[in-house]
Amino acid sequence: MELYGIIGDPVEHSLSPPMHEAAYRELGLDASYVRFHVEEGDVEEAVEGAKALGVDGFNVTVPHKQAVASLPRLELDDTAEAISAVNTVDLGEMKAYNTDAAGVSRSLERHDVDVAGATAVVVGAGGAARAMAYELSRLDAEVHVANRTEEKADRLADEFDVSGHGLGALDDLVPEADLLLNATTVGMEEDRSPVDADLLHPELTVFDAVYTPLETRLLRDAEAAGADTIDGAWMLVYQGVEAFEIWTDLEAPVEDMDDALRRRLR
Repeated sequence: MELYGIIGDPVEHSLSPPMHEAAYRELGLDASYVRFHVEEGDVEEAVEGAKALGVDGFNVTVPHKQAVASLPRLELDDTAEAISAVNTVDLGEMKAYNTDAAGVSRSLERHDVDVAGATAVVVGAGGAARAMAYELSRLDAEVHVANRTEEKADRLADEFDVSGHGLGALDDLVPEADLLLNATTVGMEEDRSPVDADLLHPELTVFDAVYTPLETRLLRDAEAAGADTIDGAWMLVYQGVEAFEIWTDLEAPVEDMDDALRRRLR
């Protein structure tokens, strides 16, 4: 039996197991996916231990994405190296990936969003924002990153050849944007939005990385404004789909993984 999992601290909340287990059932794979609680400072030992115990691969969640990216024995793919964060490891090949970026582009592709030449505004400058800014820039969008701490947005902007701003710039950026992406935790289990509803418009596609709840205040405001919306479950699904395909070399059963995730979220 093949064994996969996820490491993090905490990790009990992870929604990856039901997604991957659904894929194994659908394709008849003899595989299992489990949660591994790993504390900060124990990451390298955990990776070596997993390798020794025959674990085939694992995902990485907070706060270990940067720590895993710095491990000398792992070869980083181009995306993980550019973003300086890892969320997927193939222990057979000792290779590490960042599939969050693919989670962004595959979600947009799923919803028929044409990224090339689009003007995109990313709110936030943390890990999710790094994946979004990198991927959107790679796909030839004009990317603006707006963050509460403008200096952090500027640092991210310098890395990925995009522009950085404070949140005050949203008043000018959002009305002219084609894409608006929330990479903050604003709206998670609360009825708040990171963007004023009056700035939203019908020509906009709004992508919220928050998935608890699935319908955030930002997405409700966007729908009311006539904008297209993409909920955060899609990014979570597609980063998992990408990991599954890296590990198995099989086409992932996307609909089954999505259904399993949404059943758990609801």
